[in-house]
Amino acid sequence: MNTNMTRPNTFYPMYYDHVHPYSFWDNVFTPEECEKIIEIGTSIPLETGDTMGVTNYRTSSISWLFPDPEINWIFEKISNHVRVMNDQFFKFDIFGLAEGLQFTKYEAPDGEYQQHTDRLFNTLTRKISISIQLSDPDTYTGGDLCLYQEADPVSLTKKQGTLIAFPSFMLHEVKKIETGTRYSLVAWVTGNPFK
Repeated sequence: MNTNMTRPNTFYPMYYDHVHPYSFWDNVFTPEECEKIIEIGTSIPLETGDTMGVTNYRTSSISWLFPDPEINWIFEKISNHVRVMNDQFFKFDIFGLAEGLQFTKYEAPDGEYQQHTDRLFNTLTRKISISIQLSDPDTYTGGDLCLYQEADPVSLTKKQGTLIAFPSFMLHEVKKIETGTRYSLVAWVTGNPFK
């Protein structure tokens, strides 16, 4: 028996892919297109925004846009840009916008959406959350979209027509609107469950 044998190293390291916390693309929609989307969103009766029946940490009004020949240009622009952003930054296994587009209106003085994630359980797997800034930032104050990667939030751009994308499991919020009205278009890109 060889007593000089040493036990081999049994540790095998795990390597994690770096997931970018967010990405944005300016001028996905022109100011004129943003105004058209606002017109479309407000032409549909708005309802109180809630989260699975809970309304106490969200104050907003919403309507829903679904694929239709007259508005497919909106879905097409979003899909084309998100595919590129996913390929460059997130690299998630995704297959589409399965829930429609949520048109959202936050109005002073109470409009807000407190800290939350967009993940759902026992249903579709949301992988990428999308927020499109429809309002001219000069028409309102407050209402910052903030992401939490650490204790302090990162406030994202308010530039009109910008598409912001981030993993749906990230904690985020829309700060309280101080003056005016903020309109946005929100969507979730779904895919196969995370493994």
